[in-house]
Amino acid sequence: MRIEKKVWKKYFELIKSGKKTYDLRLADFECCEGDTLILKEWDEDKNEYTGREVVKKVTYVGKIKDMPFWKPEDIKKYGFQIISFK
Repeated sequence: MRIEKKVWKKYFELIKSGKKTYDLRLADFECCEGDTLILKEWDEDKNEYTGREVVKKVTYVGKIKDMPFWKPEDIKKYGFQIISFK
């Protein structure tokens, strides 16, 4: 499956260079090993895409629920997923 997601500018270059090989996301979408991530650079200051994107293959998905980064109701509903890619 191909999955498109936005990525903040400060993380995009790290992912593109290969230094950042994982992502922590709210588990509000299905993602499995072997899926293709289309990561689109998002400028949070301008609130728009930059036009740059990088394609990564999902190598691992781990899901957990007890971390305080998102609203408690979203965490309770979706849990978390850590996505590893190359």
